[in-house]
Amino acid sequence: MTRQDSAAPAGSLSVQGPSNPGYNTNPVPVPVITQTDTRDKWSKKMDFLLSVIGFAVDLGNVWRFPYICYQNGGGAFLIPYIVMAIFGGVPLFYMELALGQFHRTGAISIWKHICPIFKGIGYAICVISLYVSFYYNTIIAWALFYFYSSFASVLPWTNCDNAWNTENCTNYFLKDNVTWNNYSRSPAEEFYTRNVLEIHKSDGLSNVGGVRWQLMLCLFLIFTIVYFSLWKGVKTSGKVVWVTATLPYVVLFILLIRGATLPGAWKGVVFYLQPKWEKLFETSVWVDAAAQIFFSLGPGFGVLLALSSYNPFTNNCYRDAIVTSLVNCLTSFMSGFVIFTMLGYMAEKRNVNVEDVARDKGPSLLFITYPEAIANMTGSTFFAIIFFVMMITLGLDSTFGGLEAIITAVMDEYPEYLAHRRELFVLGLVVVCFLGSLSTLTNGGAYVVKLLEEFGVGSSIIAVGFLEAIAVSWFYGITRFSNDIKSMLGYYPGLFWKVCWVAISPAFLAYIIVSSLLKPAPLQLFDYKYPDWSITVGYIIGASSFMWIPIYMVYKLVWTPGSLKQVRPLILDTAWCCTVEVYIHLSQIHLNSVFHNS
Repeated sequence: MTRQDSAAPAGSLSVQGPSNPGYNTNPVPVPVITQTDTRDKWSKKMDFLLSVIGFAVDLGNVWRFPYICYQNGGGAFLIPYIVMAIFGGVPLFYMELALGQFHRTGAISIWKHICPIFKGIGYAICVISLYVSFYYNTIIAWALFYFYSSFASVLPWTNCDNAWNTENCTNYFLKDNVTWNNYSRSPAEEFYTRNVLEIHKSDGLSNVGGVRWQLMLCLFLIFTIVYFSLWKGVKTSGKVVWVTATLPYVVLFILLIRGATLPGAWKGVVFYLQPKWEKLFETSVWVDAAAQIFFSLGPGFGVLLALSSYNPFTNNCYRDAIVTSLVNCLTSFMSGFVIFTMLGYMAEKRNVNVEDVARDKGPSLLFITYPEAIANMTGSTFFAIIFFVMMITLGLDSTFGGLEAIITAVMDEYPEYLAHRRELFVLGLVVVCFLGSLSTLTNGGAYVVKLLEEFGVGSSIIAVGFLEAIAVSWFYGITRFSNDIKSMLGYYPGLFWKVCWVAISPAFLAYIIVSSLLKPAPLQLFDYKYPDWSITVGYIIGASSFMWIPIYMVYKLVWTPGSLKQVRPLILDTAWCCTVEVYIHLSQIHLNSVFHNS
């Protein structure tokens, strides 16, 4: 056991051994991790809640939810979204908070308490979190570039008079009789593609071009903030989130009020809320709803395990799960109003339908559509500054959570080497993340970002979440998990939660996986269609994280001494594998049998 594992509970749980005459039928105590003096603790309950909210509420709430919402028919999407949240997202969210709080350890070492053969899940989570850090912080760096560019009396994406603009640049604001066609490009779009990204200097993934030093400087500043927020543990990051997790709500409220006063805003709201009932019969709508709630709440990334592991043993994780999930979903809903009022405003100005406004999806909604609307409002500089401050803080919170998942997992697994070297380990991790991000800072870096987002995370993290739910519910056992929750909260989880954990939530994740594999969407960014070889590279990236699960299973089976019947309790049943006495007991049985036969 590690140093943190040495504490035993006041009343330990116990289980019976297998019904075999060779086994001792006395109960074997199962060590339970409780509060220790050596482990960091949250200074205040709000530090934890804000950290969880900050991780769950990220850039995806602002751009991914509104985009998926209007892609799937506006208000009709809210029905499958709520259904998937209730039966899939929230139960998984609750499960991870309870697991982390009870076992008080990170995503790797927790599996020796749950089901050792699945320990590869922890390593897979760390690799996926690294891939996320390689591209996600680059998006924050883009926002920082915009933030710097916003300090001007006239925003640089307001007109077509700049060096980067082309003959296709069309400024339709404050002008009459402007013709908008398929070749037209707004000033905001050309600022993003030709000045921020300089993507026109790249031929695609085959030739991504050189590194943009301006973006590299922005990324360096981002990682500097990240390092000094994480280097001392949850006591420092818990203070930073008081700013980074609350400021976005102030800005969202200001932008909501401003958007509601713009001409044509009602068009966007009507499109947002008016359901197209026929969409409910399309499988893709339900798949998108399931994927959105999963990526929004963030189970499976190891972050909830890490953050909740610093809680007191008797903390009410059930209430925390409900409150933070509700805040997350309401934030997505509120962000939809913020975005759609602006889309309605732009549709009014262009004299087109709302669904025709945003041609490019994804982050382009934040870096083209919304800045374009802001640029043509009174007080545009002020609104641009606060909007990109909001984006930076939203992104930083999620980065804090993602890297803390890696830090906690690795430090808990190797405490003898890292227990007193957190600052150096965090520095090394930040340097690795920075170097891994360099390819996303090139002229064609946006293509790399898209590739990593689709394959580095995508199906891999959903598959990891699926195996995690199966391992906890079926191998660790729903009865034992319910007992763990009772020992913390004083009462058992209700039947609804048990049914969700055992059947509905795993089916929810399996549904997403099967649907994405049967109907993979073609990968495209702007006018660039990803070649077949890049898709193959993408699958290799995805496999590079997931492969650690079967690799560790094989390793555990091959290197654990004894026959399969003898080692089964050691690698599958945590009630036996958590104690050295069991292994000794099995060895004695084998030796006695040998002597008896001889």
